[in-house]
Amino acid sequence: MERTLFEPEHDLFRESFRKFLDQHVAAQHEQWEHDGIVDRAVWLEAGKQGFLGMAVPEEYGGGGVKDFRYNAILTEETVRGQYSGLGFTLHNDVIAPYLLDLANEEQKQRWLPGFCSGEMITAIAMTEPGTGSDLQGIKTRAVQDGDDWILNGSKTFITNGINSDIVIVVAQTDPDKGAMGFSLLVVERGMPGFERGRNLDKIGLKAQDTAELSFTDVRVPGKNLLGTRGMGFVHLMQNLPQERLSIAVMAAAAMEACLDMTVQYVRDRKAFGKPIGAQQNTRFVLAELATKTTAVRVFTDRCIELLNQEKLTVEEAAMAKWWSTEEELDLITKCLQLHGGYGYMREFPIAKAYMDARVQTIYGGTTEIMKEIIGRSLKLA
Repeated sequence: MERTLFEPEHDLFRESFRKFLDQHVAAQHEQWEHDGIVDRAVWLEAGKQGFLGMAVPEEYGGGGVKDFRYNAILTEETVRGQYSGLGFTLHNDVIAPYLLDLANEEQKQRWLPGFCSGEMITAIAMTEPGTGSDLQGIKTRAVQDGDDWILNGSKTFITNGINSDIVIVVAQTDPDKGAMGFSLLVVERGMPGFERGRNLDKIGLKAQDTAELSFTDVRVPGKNLLGTRGMGFVHLMQNLPQERLSIAVMAAAAMEACLDMTVQYVRDRKAFGKPIGAQQNTRFVLAELATKTTAVRVFTDRCIELLNQEKLTVEEAAMAKWWSTEEELDLITKCLQLHGGYGYMREFPIAKAYMDARVQTIYGGTTEIMKEIIGRSLKLA
């Protein structure tokens, strides 16, 4: 089905990003997977070429265009190339809105130029070892000391955790106020007491640095409070729809890429004297997967339009997130099956896709949490 989402300027942007990936990522990504982290130089090159902070105003070094279609292009091309180590999506899709919407002028002047140049890599620290999706169970605590905050606690599963220069940390600041007792503090590289633990050993996304972070009496200046004290959860809820749509965009792109590689494989691979694709079962399986891939793409593209119009609801983003990622896992599993034993070999792209995709239904809010959000909106009780 023909896509009508993009304009000619988006096509040019896509072509430029593909060249960037070919020239600066393709030859190095396998080594980054071995190392468990990407070279910071690729961030600087991305910044130089305008692939970071597209929505940031030009006065701070950004592209000056608030249009999520550019973000989607970066995600789609990164997924199709299986360059899963690049943390640009988190940087552009998740962190940028916090800095643009919540930072005061002094903070914008301090952080946004480096954000756009690639000199300042970002992360957000919500999840803790004992909380998972239960954000209200966060134990990390910040106590005010004069104009500063003294931060104590730990976080885990933090994307860009090793490379990050600034981390938005969700912490309790007023524990007696329940959900209104959380705030966002920006912790910067080099602050005494801020330590990075091990780079976590994941089954997929091998080149993406995902770390444990700890905070022991970290003195965070009052000027690093992001947004309003006690409004941390409100700020999170306002930004989660874009994050969840970003994951849906990944899912849709992965489905298309895996379907394409499988169609090509069954055309070439022979069994019982003819191509696997000539078998009726293969045709039926792929017909089903092609239909589902098209449906996910159409729904995701519509959500992108709604986000650009500032009309995408929390519930719609939750729908896009859980449904696309569950369909993605189903498709990749069936495509791997059609590869037979070769699908289990790590040198085959479908095997890498299988490992990289498994976390999609977990991070950004599990499928179960997404269904709970949607179910509550139906006012069943």
